Amino acid sequence: MRRLLEALFLPPSSALALLVLGTLLRWRRPKLGRTLQVFAVLWLWALSTPFVGGLLLGSLQSYPALPSEGVLPQADAIVVLSAEGDPVGAEYGGPIAGAMTMQRLRYGAALQRRTGLPLLVSGGVLGSGQPALATMMADAAQKEFAVPVRWREDKSADTHENALFSAAMLKQDGVRTVLLVTSAWHMPRSVACFQAQGLTVVAAPTGFRSPSTGATAWIPHWHGLRDSGLALHEWVGRLVYAVRG
Repeated sequence: MRRLLEALFLPPSSALALLVLGTLLRWRRPKLGRTLQVFAVLWLWALSTPFVGGLLLGSLQSYPALPSEGVLPQADAIVVLSAEGDPVGAEYGGPIAGAMTMQRLRYGAALQRRTGLPLLVSGGVLGSGQPALATMMADAAQKEFAVPVRWREDKSADTHENALFSAAMLKQDGVRTVLLVTSAWHMPRSVACFQAQGLTVVAAPTGFRSPSTGATAWIPHWHGLRDSGLALHEWVGRLVYAVRG
């Protein structure tokens, strides 16, 4: 049900639903129907532009990047959150971590090499018969980035559970302060979830986005639609978490 509601709310389904509704209403309430049709087209056009997509993601990026050189804030461990996976991975012989997950893992590995801190990777199973994202991340960390993984949190299905299950594992080993690695636009919700579990969090964001500029920034492109979808998904997630407390 959650995935169905997400699909209906997020673009392009939300715009298409408005367009269909407006078309149906044209028979009984022509003015309202035309208004919905025009709004649907403008809504889809705006969300498809790189400028709007980057602007929406940028609005979520409230934590700055850590310094690329020099001393980092003190912590007891590094936590890397998963994003998505490639369930096919034919060229690798099976499912692998997706591009966004690898971006986070790459930065987590860089921090591990700089600090020597133990690493936790967090992410549950994508689908029936699939390995957990944490398993794929640990495999990539060790084989591709040559860094060890101490903990694998492989039960979580969302950010709240990332924090809940990871914190339980970390506290057993006396960890109280973590460098938290996730996408910059996902960081505020992630920090709140981990702090709610009693951990002290040092934000270590990666994958920053900013609005594109120039004339082409207003031309619809799949990059813009992707970024707008990510941002709206995150805003809805923050709203749901706020309501749930």
